[in-house]
Amino acid sequence: MTHTGHTGVIDSLLDTDAYKLHMQQAIFHQYPNIEAVAEFHCRSQEDLRPYCNDIQAQINHLADLSFTEEELDYLATLPFFKADYLNYLQSFKLDSSQVEIDASGEQLAIKITGKWIDVILWEVPLLAIISEVRSSKCYPNSSADDAIKQLKHKLKEFYSKAEDTDLSQFALVDFGSRRRFSKDVHHEVVDFLKDNMPEFKGTSNYHLARTRGLTPVGTQAHEWFQAHQQLAGELADSQQLALNRWLQEYPDSLGIALTDCINMDAFLRDFDLRLSERFTGLRHDSADPIAWGEKAIKHYESLGIDPKTKTLVFSDSLTLDKALTIYKHFAHRANVSFGIGTQLTCDLPDVKTLNIVIKLTECERRPVAKISDEPGKSICRDEDYLSQLRQAFKIVNN
Repeated sequence: MTHTGHTGVIDSLLDTDAYKLHMQQAIFHQYPNIEAVAEFHCRSQEDLRPYCNDIQAQINHLADLSFTEEELDYLATLPFFKADYLNYLQSFKLDSSQVEIDASGEQLAIKITGKWIDVILWEVPLLAIISEVRSSKCYPNSSADDAIKQLKHKLKEFYSKAEDTDLSQFALVDFGSRRRFSKDVHHEVVDFLKDNMPEFKGTSNYHLARTRGLTPVGTQAHEWFQAHQQLAGELADSQQLALNRWLQEYPDSLGIALTDCINMDAFLRDFDLRLSERFTGLRHDSADPIAWGEKAIKHYESLGIDPKTKTLVFSDSLTLDKALTIYKHFAHRANVSFGIGTQLTCDLPDVKTLNIVIKLTECERRPVAKISDEPGKSICRDEDYLSQLRQAFKIVNN
């Protein structure tokens, strides 16, 4: 059922989230020589050290892959990719020597060091590898059929709860690449949604977008904002610099901005009239989604912008049930869409989901951090730096 050993968990470099390539293109044009460090963290406190050898074998396999001509031809059909970047991807390969696995502590530790332009493409496939290796060891008898059975049940429940609701504005997107149970499960789930759910509008995974004829979805991640903490002259200017550099790369597309690298209030202080007009919307990724959406709507209204012209993307630990609740609250007040990951691609009976992340921890040999609207999501061991960050963005206590 699941690929381990030397068969590839990942067999295409496009088997990654769209925002990774979108950020990589911006790095290629603006920051090609910037150094970065990213680190793996298991929030579930599960011991993953026994899987080191299998993970390493998969990393070695991943490093053999390159983009195929068909894949690059596909990317060339999208309006925002430039020829020089696609040309660069022709010879792009991941370098396994940049990934250091350490099982000597109490938890599996993984560190990726190199140029940011390289480091950025490790995260998604590496997390998918760790997830799938662990699934095959812990749940050898679980299969895609189990996932589909569960999905059918959830869809039935969803439609029954939405009986009196106009779902014409409801948009669901698959965000499930990183923590999927397995590649098979991910593919089957997306195929099933495509065939059975009219509200299913796309995927964050470029391989699935290409092979299934789906809309690829994604803009930027926390690391874009984090890196700018060391690329800006002043820490307090880093968020605005990150937003402006994004617009420089993508003046007419990919206009959803992520709001919680510091927190929503600090973000909105920087999100002035010009930025609010230029960006097509905002993405929620931590803390209470209703409170966040209300803040966003109030912000737009205070600037004289009609929230109905903007999109709010919700993507924090969502289930179909939670998405429906949020939709009912905001429908017809703003455009809303929902990125659901783990709860679609790793929802099988009796399977405990794994909460794993890889986050940027250094840029140009100096610390970077995410404070977030949810303290548990912050990753930074440098207390002095966190204090500087809180001070720069006027965060009283988080």
